[in-house]
Amino acid sequence: MSADTRAAPVRPLTGKAAAPRHKGARRSLVRALPAAPAVVLLVLFLAGPIGYCAYIAFTDLQLTGQAHASFVGFDNFRAAFKDEAFLNAVWLTLVFTVLSSLVGQNTLGLALASLMQRASKPMRTLVGGIVITAWVLPEVVAGFLLYAFFRREGTLNAILDGLHLPSQNWLFTLPILAVSFANVWRGTAFSMLVYSAALNEIPKEITEAAEVDGAGGWLRMWHITLPMIRRSIGTNLMLNTLQTLSVFGLIWVMTRGGPGNRSQTLPLFMYEQAFQKSMIGYGTAVALLLLVVGSLFSLVYMRLLRTEV
Repeated sequence: MSADTRAAPVRPLTGKAAAPRHKGARRSLVRALPAAPAVVLLVLFLAGPIGYCAYIAFTDLQLTGQAHASFVGFDNFRAAFKDEAFLNAVWLTLVFTVLSSLVGQNTLGLALASLMQRASKPMRTLVGGIVITAWVLPEVVAGFLLYAFFRREGTLNAILDGLHLPSQNWLFTLPILAVSFANVWRGTAFSMLVYSAALNEIPKEITEAAEVDGAGGWLRMWHITLPMIRRSIGTNLMLNTLQTLSVFGLIWVMTRGGPGNRSQTLPLFMYEQAFQKSMIGYGTAVALLLLVVGSLFSLVYMRLLRTEV
């Protein structure tokens, strides 16, 4: 190949040719400036505490009787998986989450939203007001109300006695079911609002055409309604699951994790280890494991949300 046919070497852009690049970088910087305060706040109050907690989880830090904390590596996590009380808390957390969130709030919220689509306006107002009132109550207040409902001399047993049915001490015999029902009672309103908005977005022409074709209510629900609101179902399940995993005050007021540890979910177990037994490092390791569990649930739901209908 001759020298004349060789390609000329590529030279770096200078002068006017490089100006557009500098202008683009300056423009991106200017656009990012309004978000800078929010990023700083997230680093200080979210990423910072999470990072510090992650560090504490690998130490033997205690509230009392200790001058300096030592780095212990994965000892706290090994101790957790060998602790029967921790494994019991994991199991009860899964039971509580499945019963009160995946089954209870999700199913009841969808059922109420579907029924309110067909109800009269006064009935919608009445039911919606009752359900939302339970949702806006503070967690501690809701816990006291449900404690009064389930206790030995409570409302539920009074109703059963009036019907000549056997009563029992529900907070002693079935504590995890009692707190699961309490969480369903308190949190169903959120699911109902999510599904009401989703059902309103379904074109009426589609459901009317299915009715004309002879599809009954269950067939329309299974083949039309559920596929069309699948993304709303995934969003609702993700938010409900994350909220349920962190429930503390409701269970603490009703049972304090008892009797024994038969309603002690992971948040209560973490609180006991960190603040009642003063083992901050071990309790923080449990909190970090709970964060990992919530992240795994979120990844599953986000994968479902990426699937198009």
